[in-house]
Amino acid sequence: MRLKTLKEELELLKESHLFRTLKRVDSDQSSRITINGRELISLCSNNYLGLANHQALKDASIAAIRDYGNSAAASRLISGNMKIHERLEDVTAELKGTETSLVFNTGYMANAGALQALADEQDAIFSDALNHASIIDGCRLSRAKVFVYHHRDVPHLRSLLSMAAGYRRRIVITDSVFSMEGDIAPLPDIITAVKDHDAILIVDDAHATGVLGKTGHGSLEHFGLTDNGIIQMGTYSKALGSFGAYIASTKQVKEYLINKARAFIYTTALPPSVIAASIAAIKILKEDHEILNILWRTTRLFGERLKSLGFNTLDSETPIIPILTGGVEDTLLFSKRLFEEGIYAAPIRPPTVPEGSCRIRTTVTAAHSESDIEFCSGVFETVGKELRII
Repeated sequence: MRLKTLKEELELLKESHLFRTLKRVDSDQSSRITINGRELISLCSNNYLGLANHQALKDASIAAIRDYGNSAAASRLISGNMKIHERLEDVTAELKGTETSLVFNTGYMANAGALQALADEQDAIFSDALNHASIIDGCRLSRAKVFVYHHRDVPHLRSLLSMAAGYRRRIVITDSVFSMEGDIAPLPDIITAVKDHDAILIVDDAHATGVLGKTGHGSLEHFGLTDNGIIQMGTYSKALGSFGAYIASTKQVKEYLINKARAFIYTTALPPSVIAASIAAIKILKEDHEILNILWRTTRLFGERLKSLGFNTLDSETPIIPILTGGVEDTLLFSKRLFEEGIYAAPIRPPTVPEGSCRIRTTVTAAHSESDIEFCSGVFETVGKELRII
């Protein structure tokens, strides 16, 4: 059978309403953004603490350019390892309560790189059914046997661990906050299962760092856990308003990844300006707990308002608040109507979510005011009734 041409495949995407295009933002990233000359309230950003446009991060980046230049100019194993990179790893380890950490260029590279390095054909990986695409692709790259357990279903995870006793390493990996659902993994129960079966646990804290826990340190703080044996992945590009990612764990794990993780070895190190912004963001998180309080007040306000209107927000427990809309066409129309009314909230369709579970994924930030939330709630009510979603 002849392979479809690119043109034919693109036409199929268009016919099935799964064709994607880019929208250009002509402003900074805050609670309001400009698209096509229009100012809209943004409910799409992962800028949870509103730090992406914070003056302290800008100042830190500018100072780092003066001190170190624009680029690291090489991988860290060649000549790109600077004092500032090591400083970020120290402050990240302190934030996450681990011995040390290793900076990666993106969250995608951290997940893919860690799994590719830690597992091969002799090993088994146990992955939550709703884990992020970077975890799924990391599992594939590793060539390990992959067992997918039902979403947040620890008894199912236990049964799979029991059946897979003959592997060299058994690695359980889960998002802590699931990016399309906004719910939280039951980490205490997962940790118990991992210990009972002598397995390794990797927690993707990308949407929890700077969000969960009394001081925003992430999912382990949220649950009151201090187990240093857990490998924690996270990003600087969401709540921390910068860019890049990390693996926080033991010195042994760090040394292993430096020597084995291709996504770390074969890429130019992050620019000093980006590293400096991440350091500045962590400093703000440690010193200013009020922004975290504002984030959660705003989250509760919007979440409760949407539920009271009759929207299905799944089991969201975080600033990620999905609104289940069902079919692709209804979801696209919902997003279009929101845009017309002054709100940018992207439609989420397959393959990002399963068929029949399309949604508008909203995210609340500390930069949103109470009046922003009230305005958005009113628009959602109007459009939801118009399209018979509620």
